[in-house]
Amino acid sequence: MLRPKKVGHVVLKARDLDCLEEFYTQVLGFEVVTRLTRPKGVFFSLGEQHHDLAVLEVPPEATPVHDAQVGLHHVALQVEDFGTLKAFYHALKQRRAEITGTIDHGITKSVYFRDPEGNQFELYCDEGEDGLERLRRGEADAFTPLNLDA
Repeated sequence: MLRPKKVGHVVLKARDLDCLEEFYTQVLGFEVVTRLTRPKGVFFSLGEQHHDLAVLEVPPEATPVHDAQVGLHHVALQVEDFGTLKAFYHALKQRRAEITGTIDHGITKSVYFRDPEGNQFELYCDEGEDGLERLRRGEADAFTPLNLDA
């Protein structure tokens, strides 16, 4: 069976590239690796690949993302550990980012939020070494709240 080696990067569309560039670099720690002029866009890296994320500009009148549309639900970014996840949570709150959920999935602990353009992201840390097998056994939970304010 043919299959890809891995998911390489995600490309999003945005009306305000400058706003997202500031958010992705200052809040999430991405590095800008290049800017395009045609189409207008920005490529970002977390330092291990040539790019992990790219954003291409769309016209200001473009329709915003909404939950009921078909398409991408969210982009997940893994963090090192639970302490780092909590630090990101507090940084997002300080920036008044829209936090849409904090969940203990059993195999991961996760913070869901929206960027300034409304794209949903997940920051998560793994819980334990056997997440794939636990997920195959149906042990993941989508609804256990996670309190990160304590």
